[in-house]
Amino acid sequence: MEQTYIEDKTFERIDFTKKSVANTEYDNCIFISCDFSNTDLSGNTFSDCEFSMCNLSMVKTIKTSFRNVQFNDCKLLGIHFENCSSFLFSASFTNSMINLSSFYKLNLRKTRFKNCSLREADFTESDLTGSLFENCDLALSTFENTILEKADLRTSYNYSINPERNKIKKAKFSLAGIIGLLDKYDIEIE
Repeated sequence: MEQTYIEDKTFERIDFTKKSVANTEYDNCIFISCDFSNTDLSGNTFSDCEFSMCNLSMVKTIKTSFRNVQFNDCKLLGIHFENCSSFLFSASFTNSMINLSSFYKLNLRKTRFKNCSLREADFTESDLTGSLFENCDLALSTFENTILEKADLRTSYNYSINPERNKIKKAKFSLAGIIGLLDKYDIEIE
């Protein structure tokens, strides 16, 4: 199948669940209020693209490339980002719902999550060095053998991170967030 190349285009209110998006490379495109839910985005490339107010819940991302992509006010439920192409993977997330998504073993160095719901997200064995979690809900998210060195979680909440099972050197936490580092000890802090 021949690859389609689309550059500098804005897509607004498009229902991609009823459109074929196979084998397409999008460069510098903007997607506004589009519905991709349950769509197969496998093998597609998104470079320097922006998604605003889009629903990408449960999309398939096998070998999908996200290179310098912004997700703003998006619904990204249950996405297996670990299936994406890891080559040059780069994304930022603002005001988005990313619950039940997996970033297993992904290189997410210096990734920005701002005002996001990341409930039950999986960051197992991912590299979050220097990443920013600004005002994010991390309830029931999994951090196991995760590199959080120099990450900033000062304004985030509901996380539970075991310092013995994750690398947290020079990570930033608020005084109130210290409880999330001591959960495993089952102690009472007043």
